[in-house]
Amino acid sequence: MEIEFGTVTCPSGRLVIADTGYLGLWSGDAAPVADADLLAGITDPALRESVANAADLEIVGPDAERAARSFDRQSGTWLYDIPAHGVPKIVESFEAHRREHGLDARVERLPDRVPHRERAERAARAGGDGFIMQGVPVVVAPLPAGSELRVTGTRRDYGRIGVRWETITVHVSDAGTVASRRLDTVGVDAARLSLIDADALGSWRHDEPLDGLADVAFWGRSQEEAAAYFDAPPLGRPGEEGVRGWADLDARAAVERAMAVREWADASPDRLLAVDFRPHSHHFEVLSLIRASGTESGVTVVGGARTLAFATSWGDGLYPVHADFDAAGRPARIRIALGDQERARRLEELHDRWS
Repeated sequence: MEIEFGTVTCPSGRLVIADTGYLGLWSGDAAPVADADLLAGITDPALRESVANAADLEIVGPDAERAARSFDRQSGTWLYDIPAHGVPKIVESFEAHRREHGLDARVERLPDRVPHRERAERAARAGGDGFIMQGVPVVVAPLPAGSELRVTGTRRDYGRIGVRWETITVHVSDAGTVASRRLDTVGVDAARLSLIDADALGSWRHDEPLDGLADVAFWGRSQEEAAAYFDAPPLGRPGEEGVRGWADLDARAAVERAMAVREWADASPDRLLAVDFRPHSHHFEVLSLIRASGTESGVTVVGGARTLAFATSWGDGLYPVHADFDAAGRPARIRIALGDQERARRLEELHDRWS
């Protein structure tokens, strides 16, 4: 049975399927910038500088497309986000590959980084494809410009690990389908996916509050002790019964309150508490909708386009994206395959290991 998620709109005709937690890294028409949190976690100064100075490469020459397919590192003839120290290695590896197969092609380093919006356009012009954004695969599906698209999901009972999403479908038209093609694989590192227009993504505000406000939430074994100490009420957000904290604080006051709770928790090893600072951004909004929804999904408007975010129900991983085409060769449906027996088997093994 199909379960309705709602509708999304795609004014540009370029539908981006990406990890919601990574949308804040979208560069739009500007050159990509290395994630500050990622760089801060790299202790080796040389490696940190290498990642910060990553390069984009292109495979060129008469046999470029054939060489890129057989080299099989990224989609198309582009190699994005290669750390500086890795450029000579990948050039050397490609040179050995093309010699072995007798291909007339070479790798060139581009003089400038390729903006994410341009990467999305290249993927769309290829008929639907993927690209790397800060190491995480993103998929772009080309659709009729201005489309309003119905989104549904199908659930399946996977036995011991329970009922989970099997497929999420974007309905482009009601036409019957005669052919299918795998577009690429989308990566999830934050357990949620978004369907968003490529131009609308330029208006996405990931951590910056839209209204100047923020929430502070905390939970865990020591939450009642913390609630008594700070006189903290229930947070009061739908889907978060039992969570304590404060809603709709001035953002600066919320930062101070979150730091105070964190310092209190860190003052004793016996205090177990998770503390979450939540600015009222687009990211906060969709997470709030997901928590409150029976389908773990939510629709909001970003840059004038209706945008959907949803939890995979499987957590992080790599998920294939397929396009189904009608008799005229037009896309009728875009399908994200979330569940399969192999993924279920691996999750069962993981549960058994930790049970």
